[in-house]
Amino acid sequence: MKKVEKGHHVMVHYTGKLLDGTVFDTSYKRGEPLHFAVGAGQMIKGFDVAVEGMIVGEKKTVTLPPEEAYGHAREDLIHELERKVFGDLEPVVGQRYMLGQYPITVSKVTETHVIADLNHELAGKTLVFEIEVVDVHDHHH
Repeated sequence: MKKVEKGHHVMVHYTGKLLDGTVFDTSYKRGEPLHFAVGAGQMIKGFDVAVEGMIVGEKKTVTLPPEEAYGHAREDLIHELERKVFGDLEPVVGQRYMLGQYPITVSKVTETHVIADLNHELAGKTLVFEIEVVDVHDHHH
């Protein structure tokens, strides 16, 4: 059986959860596996590393600290915006919005301003991934 190595193209099914068991993403629901080049930086670091050495049909569960996932939340990505940038929209704390091309999470709303967090919604979180290798091939096939 061929083991997954850097440079291989793999197809994996996965389920991503938070530590409390909340599922934030799963390829099973989409019905098609995720395809990526191992070690090419297309995936978060811990996920990339986790598939190395796995074989087709193998399943594995990994727990990734923020450093190996989406990093820690950065203070410089938290901004105070004037409420008028939302137009007629009523911003709700905890909701995500697209402002232009930036996804933001509203963390506070005052009469005149909105505190917007541009960190990735999974920044600062430890993530648990269940990974199943569906297929692996060298790039020249």
